[in-house]
Amino acid sequence: MVKKIGYAAEYITLVTAVLVFWVIMDKQGQLNPVIMPPPEKVWNTFVSLVEKGTLRTNLLVSLGRVLNGYLLAAVLGIVLGIFIGLSKHLDRLTGLVIQIVKPIPPIAWIPLVILWFGIGESGKVFLIFLGGFFTILINVVDGIRQTDDKLIEVSKSMETPFLKHIFLVVIPSAAPNIFTGLRTGLSSCWMCVVAAELVSSTTGLGYLIINARQFGQTDKVIIGMLTIGLVGKVMDSLLKLVEKLTIRWN
Repeated sequence: MVKKIGYAAEYITLVTAVLVFWVIMDKQGQLNPVIMPPPEKVWNTFVSLVEKGTLRTNLLVSLGRVLNGYLLAAVLGIVLGIFIGLSKHLDRLTGLVIQIVKPIPPIAWIPLVILWFGIGESGKVFLIFLGGFFTILINVVDGIRQTDDKLIEVSKSMETPFLKHIFLVVIPSAAPNIFTGLRTGLSSCWMCVVAAELVSSTTGLGYLIINARQFGQTDKVIIGMLTIGLVGKVMDSLLKLVEKLTIRWN
């Protein structure tokens, strides 16, 4: 019990220190309220956005976009990653394209996305998908390639059917890397939501941040950023829990 309290104290120490420093700097008049509003103003604005339903509406819109893009990235990233990891021919066939496209930031795709998908939801989901896809793909490929050769040899010697070999040998062995890719990819998808909502959006946390910046509402910008961070943290913790329950041997 004492250890748990100690761990919890360590967990919130830095956050508490930042808040205290923020309050002290504000009370001493060291902060420009336009650039960095006082904590109480941010809190009051947060309460106002919650009471009006504005924050909830924008959060649900962004959450839906992120989940759609992330699930698409996860499915394609895992499936394609398994096949690339198992096939040297497919690896050579796709390697150059992946290495060229992977470093391109999603925001650079916006002009093409508008031409391809218009200004609807599909383009926003596609940008978020790009944010997570390559991260998941690369981690899955690395995990497949790190499968113990002895396990593969035993599976071959037992003439295990291909699909059974995939689900009983390859995926369990690569599971830690796959979950690392899924967690990192989720963070990348949330980082791309603001860029995605640059495309003619009227709702979403990215829109809330961009619109608030245009009107100099720094408090709303901070609230939008913190909301993205907190929701991303909750989703990452859920993934971490699933990982812990799924791969008990790790």
